[in-house]
This record gives sequence, structure tokens and C-alpha cells, in this order.
Amino acid sequence: MNKSRLRMLRVVLVVIGLVFLSLYPLMELWPSGWVWQPRQSEYEQMMIGVYGTLGIFLLWASRRPEAHLSLIWFTFWSSLVHGIIMGVQAIVDSAERLHLVGDVAALCLAVILLGWLTPRGVTASNEDKQSYS
Repeated sequence: MNKSRLRMLRVVLVVIGLVFLSLYPLMELWPSGWVWQPRQSEYEQMMIGVYGTLGIFLLWASRRPEAHLSLIWFTFWSSLVHGIIMGVQAIVDSAERLHLVGDVAALCLAVILLGWLTPRGVTASNEDKQSYS
């Protein structure tokens, strides 16, 4: 992996991590794009807790992405599944359509960027052999 691509991955991890950490403000500022109806504070707290924690770990991973590939790929796959489920729900329920340009779009963008920038075929045993220069 070349240095510019690694640098882009680091930036993407920081941005995604900050968005995940900003879930509560996003839910308050733009509820039609980030809050599903009916509002349930227990559900919202759970989502803020889970995504906030993931956001912190993505910020940590941004310092040395090659050492945190399993976390990055987990974020890719879980975001893909979550985005597909929410996308279908937003299409089926017309009251939730703004999610297609809110949280669904954010997850899709995260999936595209992580899938494009994250190295493949690197494992913990051959990580040191992988060239990032």
C-alpha cells in the first residue's frame, strides 16, 4: 500500500470515527435524517453507546491502520449490513425516506471508502511483510 493511500485511509478513519462520535448531536440537529420513529430513548442511547465506542476505536486505529485491519473490516461489514437494512426500511416506510440522505447515506459512504482504501490479504502473521511505503 502506498503512502498516499494509507494517508487517505487514516483521514477516512478519523472522519468516520468523528461522525460516529457525533451521533447524538446529529440526532438532535437533524432528527428526520438520523432518528427513526417512534423515538425511543433507550434505543437511541444504545446506538449512541455502540457507535460512540466504535468511533473511539476507529480514531485509535487511524494512527496505525495496518495493525487494526480486523476492526476496519468489521466496521465495513457491519456498516454494509446496517446500511442495507436501514435503506430497505426507509424505502418501504415513506415516513423514513430522509434517512436515505442521512444515516443511510453516511453508512454507504463509509462502506465505499473503507472498501476502497483498506488493504486486503494482510493478516497479523504477514502484516510486517506488507509494504506500506
